[in-house]
Amino acid sequence: MSSPNFIDYVKFCSRSGHGGAGCLHFHREKFVQKGGPDGGNGGRGGHVILRGDSQHWTLLHLKYRKHVIASNGNPGEEQDRTGADGKDEIIQVPLGTVARDAETGHIRCEITEDGQEFILTPGGRGGKGNAYFATPTHQAPQYAQPGEAGVEEWVILELKLLADVGLVGFPNAGKSTLLSVVSAAKPKIADYPFTTLTPNLGVVPYRDDRSFVMADIPGIIEGAAEGRGLGIRFLRHIERNSLLLFLVPADARDIKTEYDILLNELRKYNPELLDKKRLLAISKSDMLDEELKTEIRRELPTDLPTLFISSITQQGITELKDLIWRHLH
Repeated sequence: MSSPNFIDYVKFCSRSGHGGAGCLHFHREKFVQKGGPDGGNGGRGGHVILRGDSQHWTLLHLKYRKHVIASNGNPGEEQDRTGADGKDEIIQVPLGTVARDAETGHIRCEITEDGQEFILTPGGRGGKGNAYFATPTHQAPQYAQPGEAGVEEWVILELKLLADVGLVGFPNAGKSTLLSVVSAAKPKIADYPFTTLTPNLGVVPYRDDRSFVMADIPGIIEGAAEGRGLGIRFLRHIERNSLLLFLVPADARDIKTEYDILLNELRKYNPELLDKKRLLAISKSDMLDEELKTEIRRELPTDLPTLFISSITQQGITELKDLIWRHLH
């Protein structure tokens, strides 16, 4: 997943098709003076439909598509022929996509499975032809229904990555380095803050051909929930993770304080995130001796599983995988 091509937010105008008008017609045939009504119904307008596609990873293909317009239904015809339905407009979206009403912010749907479909903007109903209105007491109706108008609305699509483990930490905590070591992902790594500007996904192989998915999101700083740094733009990618792995570097001034700040930012963004399982990994631990590790352990919460790891020397990486797997299953 390359950084410039990762798009997780799009806004577009969705317009469904108008329904076709019903037909007003009476049967005409040689030697038949007064044929009965035979006007057919109009076809429905095309829907705008979201469909989950596991082969898509971003919303890049929708970035420059500002209008999605479905076709109109065809009008009914004589001899009780129903007009053809308008062609549906199907939008393929990655799994984890959430659709919102652009005006109210109301969540319309969440696409989480491959092939899952949701009618985002329904097409207008086709009008009834005059044959529909014929009754024993009213055998020659002189009217038919017009088709129902389609719907035009602005919609926001947001992508929330589907991953088992989400990495949470300050910039330069070693999240991208860890992901590159435990998986085949190749995120950008450099010695300056905010190297990671877009989320990265990696499949982490485990014992007996098992695996789990890990997501690295851009670093959080204090005040992110109020918009500082990269703000809350990428915090939504944590919402679908089963497990949160907090990464705090061993050279931090106060490891417990940094952990508390990260926890507080998640609380301010969405208190429900605190209900997720949490692990704490002290990265860059190759610079610590046993005495320093013992002192650090005394300051950390006793109910939080903690490991000392080093992505460079592979210290604690196997134990981290085991711990993650136990908490996931």
